[in-house]
Amino acid sequence: MNGTVADGFEPVRDAFARNFTALGDRGAAVTVYRHGRKVVDLWSGTRDVDGTDPWQRGTAQIVRSATKGVAAAALLLLHQRGALDLDAPVGAYWPQYKAAGKERTLVRHLLSHRAGVPVLDRPLGVAEAADPDAGAAAVAAQAPAWTPGEDHGYHPHTFSWTVGELVRRITGRPAAEWIATHIAGPAGADFWLGLPPGEAWRVGRTAMVETATEAGALRSRPKPAIAEAYADPGSLTRRAFGAIVDADENDPVYRAAALPGSTGVATSDGLARIYASLIGELDGKQALFTPATVELARGEQSSGRDRVLVVNSRFGLGYMLHGPASPFLAPTSFGHPGRGGPLAFADPETGIAFGYVTNGFRRTVTADPRPQALVRAVRESLA
Repeated sequence: MNGTVADGFEPVRDAFARNFTALGDRGAAVTVYRHGRKVVDLWSGTRDVDGTDPWQRGTAQIVRSATKGVAAAALLLLHQRGALDLDAPVGAYWPQYKAAGKERTLVRHLLSHRAGVPVLDRPLGVAEAADPDAGAAAVAAQAPAWTPGEDHGYHPHTFSWTVGELVRRITGRPAAEWIATHIAGPAGADFWLGLPPGEAWRVGRTAMVETATEAGALRSRPKPAIAEAYADPGSLTRRAFGAIVDADENDPVYRAAALPGSTGVATSDGLARIYASLIGELDGKQALFTPATVELARGEQSSGRDRVLVVNSRFGLGYMLHGPASPFLAPTSFGHPGRGGPLAFADPETGIAFGYVTNGFRRTVTADPRPQALVRAVRESLA
């Protein structure tokens, strides 16, 4: 293990070590800031999940849906700056979106997973998904699975095209470029949406990993409703996660695709710095979010049984909130996990900003045991 922890945060170091000895981590990093000061910065294992080269300071990984929290910040900042009305119809900015019964969909419905378009009737290949025009056209033409605003269900892939197209329509710039200029750049964060070729050396190869203990636990405690939803090709769950087909997260083409819902590449420090910059002063710069915008991020918009995840979930505007599906540090936290591992969040009350990245993905969708062990250790350190 390499890195440092500030006095009092030794429980995080211990939990990180146990992730490798007991929970199957092969390469990972965790970073924690408190009130803009780095208090945890740890990394261990190998850069590639099946390799021998050591993980180094600055090693990055694809962070899957943890990307969504950064993309959501773009829309909230545009609202904060007066360029976007969260209660306006999406069609006011993007007229084509009004098709197929979506004319009453509001911007806040997109951010809170209430828009009713988690699936595409015709899934997209990687090349189409990476084309912002093709992705936007596909989701604009899609009929909703429920009346927008009347229910909620996680939008794992279509979030990319709805959020990305709104940023493009409002600013005239691709979402990746706007995020780099207005969020990652000011935060000094190693975060890329659309990995540049010159940064590819940082990124390790990923794969699914599972411990024997975990496999036995899954067999002994099945959750039939969830298992059935993922097994049924016609379910909203299977179709939502299958909106992009044949995606290989180790393929440079996929990593270069600037999909605001899934293809962010970051270091743990990069994720933590972005969240630290949202809630407080960082390196002498004032917080990106005003207190009112923080309340928008963490104010509950959706809760209860999620029609896609098939568990209870809670969302603010663009962010998952503390709950059974995503237990963050405290009820005041907001952030976003990536399926099967990555996690980033902020807790304004304690001043904590947290980032965890890994090269080994698990079969959990939200509450992975490895970052959750680290979150518990942060909580212990603050007690």
